[in-house]
This record gives sequence, structure tokens and C-alpha cells, in this order.
Amino acid sequence: MADEIGVGEAVQALRDELLAAAAAGADSGVRFEVGPIELEFAFTLTKEVSAKVGVSRILSAVVSADVNGKAAKEDVHRVKFVLTPRDAAGNPLLISNERPPEVGPLDSSFGR
Repeated sequence: MADEIGVGEAVQALRDELLAAAAAGADSGVRFEVGPIELEFAFTLTKEVSAKVGVSRILSAVVSADVNGKAAKEDVHRVKFVLTPRDAAGNPLLISNERPPEVGPLDSSFGR
């Protein structure tokens, strides 16, 4: 599906939002250290089994019958990531940097 968001896209959108917040608070005297961020994703696995049985008999006319059956099992799995943001030097990321980082355009489709 075209509307699906992969893990890489979700992490990139989060990275862009954090950099935008750091740039927006550049002139503020109050700083916040960004702590661990938890991301949780859910995905569904489906297993289907189908069978077809046919019987035919030749008499004066052809008679046949088919029986179809399908069974499905669906399981939802969850995966959780914990990320700790750091800047390029390995220091904790601060919202309200003295020197705002270069921020590219944000993708507004995340979170729809």
C-alpha cells in the first residue's frame, strides 16, 4: 500500500521534528535535554490455507460438484524501539541550541 510508513521513514520524520524544535528554540534561555524516545510499531501477519475438492460422474449427462474452503489466521505483533537522541559530537540533544542546525523541509504526511 502506498499509505504505509516504514520504520526508516518514521525515524527520519522524528529526526526532522527534533531538529526543527531545536532551531525554533535557538533564542530561548531555557533548554531541554531530549531523553529516551520510545517508538512502537504494530504489524499483522496473516496465514491462509485453502482447499478444493471436486467430484465428477459421467452418466447420460455430466454431473460435477466442487467444494471450496478457506481458513485464515491473523496475528498482530508489536515492536518497540527506544532511541536516545545525540548530536553529531555524541552529546545529548538539546532543544534550544545556541547554533541552530541546518533543517531541511519537513514531510507533512507523517502521522496521517
